[in-house]
This record gives sequence, structure tokens and C-alpha cells, in this order.
Amino acid sequence: MRVQMHWWVALIICIHGAAATEQPETVNFDTEGLSREAFPKGFLFGTAASAFQVEGMTHGDGRGPSIWDVFIKTPGIVANNGTADVTVDQYHRYKEDVDLMSKLNFDAYRFSISWTRIFPDGTGKVNWKGVEYYNNLINYLLKRGITPYVNLNHYDFPEALEKKYMGWLSYQSVKDFAYFADFCFKTYGDRVKQWTTFNEPRVVAALGYDNGFFAPGRCSKPYGNCTAGNSGTEPYIATHHLILAHAAAAQIYREEHQQKQKGRIGILLDFVWFIHPLVYGEYPRTMQVIVGNRLPKFSKEEVKMVKGSFDFVGINQYTTYYIYDPHQSKPKVPGYQQDWNAGFAYAKRGVAIGPRVSLGEITLGILAPAE
Repeated sequence: MRVQMHWWVALIICIHGAAATEQPETVNFDTEGLSREAFPKGFLFGTAASAFQVEGMTHGDGRGPSIWDVFIKTPGIVANNGTADVTVDQYHRYKEDVDLMSKLNFDAYRFSISWTRIFPDGTGKVNWKGVEYYNNLINYLLKRGITPYVNLNHYDFPEALEKKYMGWLSYQSVKDFAYFADFCFKTYGDRVKQWTTFNEPRVVAALGYDNGFFAPGRCSKPYGNCTAGNSGTEPYIATHHLILAHAAAAQIYREEHQQKQKGRIGILLDFVWFIHPLVYGEYPRTMQVIVGNRLPKFSKEEVKMVKGSFDFVGINQYTTYYIYDPHQSKPKVPGYQQDWNAGFAYAKRGVAIGPRVSLGEITLGILAPAE
């Protein structure tokens, strides 16, 4: 099986916007000489975002709540008790955003679809205003010569299904995600040729179920300030279902849509073990030994479905670490990240692995109102 690896080089776009009813500001941007022409032919030059981070309009036009809409209300989660109610208001200002991408000569825009903007309760009734929004966004991207790369889920699981069966901890999540994915393939697949199922399942496991830093905020007491959870088992259960959900969606796409639509389907990863079961149909042997009976198992049919369930892999690269043996003792309470038994460092013998750059130092592609 030939697999393509996509490394995303994404400029940061911060649009300081007024309400949708107001006139947009004039924006200036300085690319410091970087342009599409600086990269070779065939290099994919673009940007990426997620629905919850940029769309806004969380309570309007029929959208239902996701687990992040609930989690973000936890005191201390976001500075100044901020919400995603407006963000950069891409829901109303997508044309301005796409026009800016065009001015920067972007080839592609990777965005995610808000599951609850399509199915407010996760399943059942369709919100056609949400369907229309993504139709409009996709059509305008294509009009401006920008290829849409569509990610089906970026952390924002439906809150209704979280309440109903505890979200990714239930096998039902696999079936419901596959249904949602199939709807998206049918609705947008005539124009979208590049699909991914999930963004960084590692983050869902580590931050959602091991230390509770992300929604749904579950963990064992030693690892975070959570009201419920099990850091030794739940991260593995959740990601097991994420892998199965990915494979189920990929199977539907390949069997029912790919031949006609001529597209591809993949997944977005950052690091660690998640690519292994997708290639070999099983978890890494070292992982099986370390985690033992806390690690779920694939059935024979699931192995067939999971193995080779991608046409390409998107790699999210943020920074670089040294990995070292922390010589830690076995924890009294098991935890997902404790199982790694690995330390992370930015320097070795006092020498940094590379130059440190804070967000405030990055001027490339950052947009701000004109003075």
C-alpha cells in the first residue's frame, strides 16, 4: 500500500473582527518575504483551523452544544472566562477569511466540520442551516482557487451523546460518528476530495481522559482536578473507539463513495503510537506488555477494518523535544502518560535543541487592524 505523508506548514491567521453587523476593519499583513513562490512545485502551501476555534455562532442557526461548549464554562479553563461564542466569527466572515488566504496565495485550507452544527443532538434531525454554511464555505474556497481539506472531528464531540452514553467511552460513538461521516461524504464529497477523520487522537486521550486539561475533563485524582474518570483505563478505551470510528468512516468512504467521488481519506496525527494499529492492525507489542489488560483488543473483523484504513497521514509538527528515561518508580495509580515512562526536555547539557520562539515574536502572517 502506497501512503502519502502530508506535513502541514500553516501560517497563523488572527482576524480581529467586529460583530457581523458592523463594517470589517482594514487589515495589514507582512509575510516578511515568504510566499508561495518560495516553495517548490507540488508543495502544499496553506493554513488550518478547527470549527470551535474560529467559527463562533455557537448558540445560533440551530447548532447544538459540544463537550467543549460545556467544558469551557469551567472556571479557570480560559483566561478571563472567555468563550467561543464569537471567536473570529468565521461563520459570518468566511468570505473575508478566504479572500485573505487567496491574497497569501494559499493552495489549501484545512478546516473541521462541527458535528453539532450538522446534527445538533449528534444524531437524528439535520440542521440544514449548518449544512448550508459548509456548502457556502466549500464553494467559495473553490471559487478562489483554494483546495478544501476537510477534517470531520477536532475534539468537539456532541454534548448530547456525552450525556447519553459517555461519549468516546462507549462503542456507540463508533456507529454515530460513522453515520455523521457518511452524511458529510454524501453532502460534500462531490467537491471535497481530501478528507481526514480526526485531529490528534493523542490529545483526546492525554488531555481529555488522563489529566482532564481538555474536554470532557476526566481523570484520576493524582493527575488532575477532575470529578470523575480513570486515567489508567479511559484514555485507552476512548482512543480504541476513535481508531474504530476512523476505520469505520474510512470503510464507508472507500466502499460507497471513493470510486465515484475520486477522493482520499486519512487521519491527522502528531506523534506516539497511533499510526501502528492503522498499519499493522494491532497495538505495539511494547504497549501490550506495559498496559496489559487495561488495553482493549481488536476482534478479527476489526483488525481487517483498521489495518490499512488510510490513503494518507497528515502530520502536525509544532516543536521538537529530547526524550529521556526519567527513572520513575511505578505509580500507585496507573495513568496513560505515566505508562510512557518518558521525560521531555528542550535542552541537553544546557544546550537548547533549537531556538525558542514565542507567539509574540512571530510576525509572519499575523493580521491586525490598521492604525
